[in-house]
Amino acid sequence: MNNADPAELAKFSALAHRWWDLTGEFRALHDINPLRLDWIDSVTGGLTGKQVIDIGCGGGLVSEGMARRGATVTGIDMADKPLAVAKLHALDSGFTVDYQLSTAEAIAQQRPSSCDVVTCLEMLEHVPDPASVVAACAALAKPGAPIFFSTLNRNPLSYATAVLGAEYVLGILPKGTHDYAKFITPAELAKMARDAGLRVERIRGMDYNPFSQVARWSERPWVNYAMLCYK
Repeated sequence: MNNADPAELAKFSALAHRWWDLTGEFRALHDINPLRLDWIDSVTGGLTGKQVIDIGCGGGLVSEGMARRGATVTGIDMADKPLAVAKLHALDSGFTVDYQLSTAEAIAQQRPSSCDVVTCLEMLEHVPDPASVVAACAALAKPGAPIFFSTLNRNPLSYATAVLGAEYVLGILPKGTHDYAKFITPAELAKMARDAGLRVERIRGMDYNPFSQVARWSERPWVNYAMLCYK
């Protein structure tokens, strides 16, 4: 199954050359990345020596960040230009990441129950069938392994903040980055996880201040939120 939206792939491919620009369209991802990596590192008891797969890796911010912390990382995406940028950046930085052009479903068939950690961050809202990706993440994980998801809640506040505010008022993201209809509520994602045989351990919100460029965890998953599951 090719669970990818050509329009979404084209959108991120067009911006691929800006992925590692700290002042560009992906600035917010750079700002929140340390917070996400610290959480993953703490939950896993340290990433050193772990076999990790990053689903929807894009230009490699999370993949390379986990490699810097000692993990053996595979990063997959279906957009070839961001993958090319990720590979070049890894060469420049001296960290090894196995980047592959693949869907989650395809690599899950090749490598079932092979990963100590699975991450799928800011990706589910960009695919036609997010439940299929969740199921593939479950298939990739070893028994007892943690799986990290993050996405956008679907409610009036998230529309006002993540679409109108971020894309049209503040210009933090390019117009058209997000399709509100594809946003996923925590209840919907939790059901996808349970249907895939996962146990939902924790749901937490993320608050991001675009003016101070500071991100912090919150107990209110109103806009951006993350979910920790175990196989």
